[in-house]
Amino acid sequence: MLTILHISDLHFGPPYLEAAGEGLIKIAPTLKPDVIVISGDFTQRAKEKQFADARAFVDRLPNVPRVVIPGNHDVPLYRVAERLTDPHGLYKAYISNELDTVVTLDTAVFAGLDSTAPHRAITNGRLHQGQLDFCNRAFASAPEDAVRIVVAHHHFVPAPDAVRDKAMPNTRKAIDRFVDLGVELILGGHLHRAYIGNSLDFFPGNHRDRGIIIIQCGTTTSRRGRGREREKNSFNLIGLSANTIEVDHYMYFDHEDGFAPISRHQFPRKGGTFP
Repeated sequence: MLTILHISDLHFGPPYLEAAGEGLIKIAPTLKPDVIVISGDFTQRAKEKQFADARAFVDRLPNVPRVVIPGNHDVPLYRVAERLTDPHGLYKAYISNELDTVVTLDTAVFAGLDSTAPHRAITNGRLHQGQLDFCNRAFASAPEDAVRIVVAHHHFVPAPDAVRDKAMPNTRKAIDRFVDLGVELILGGHLHRAYIGNSLDFFPGNHRDRGIIIIQCGTTTSRRGRGREREKNSFNLIGLSANTIEVDHYMYFDHEDGFAPISRHQFPRKGGTFP
């Protein structure tokens, strides 16, 4: 079993909620993750102190491999000159020098993609052909039984609710490519509310017998929750075995003084059936 702690949208700065942050620090070691995925928006306004605080927070999490990618709030919005000339400078200084990244474990390969596109699309994000080719190289040498996982901040499909967020452009092309590459999971954030489902809910796909499980994380430590998770904080705990994918969705409760699971989702791996 491989256990993934999936958190997102920390938003260090004015929206950050210390109680939720400390709740995560408290529960994280008890979940015994093998890897931690942080799918962007470490900061609210990409300021140096916000990055420094985010770095200090991340360093308090369990010391396991991490998959990190930037979010749109991790590039300057109002500091236009900086956004045009060095949009990821502070992110690289404090979080990771890599924007597109590969993390390889014994049973999984993660391809983290920078979807921020600071010169073209501040809010909705973009991926380009080179990043799809990057995924091809990342997964080319993976063992046949290794789970292939894509991580990006922006969402590939809209959440199935009334908020009506617009997904990144050309995501059907990307998902078709990921299916061909054997990707089983896409992890993301940005929506500030959770969604756990399948790409076949939105696109017919080029392999109708299998889609890709899409796992969106809400905002784990900020007051910026939306939709059904308005004023709420959440994260996902993902368990991968040889045959199944299990996702436990956790939410923060004041009366619990911490996070607790509220739902469980189970899927057979690779479009198969349950044993």
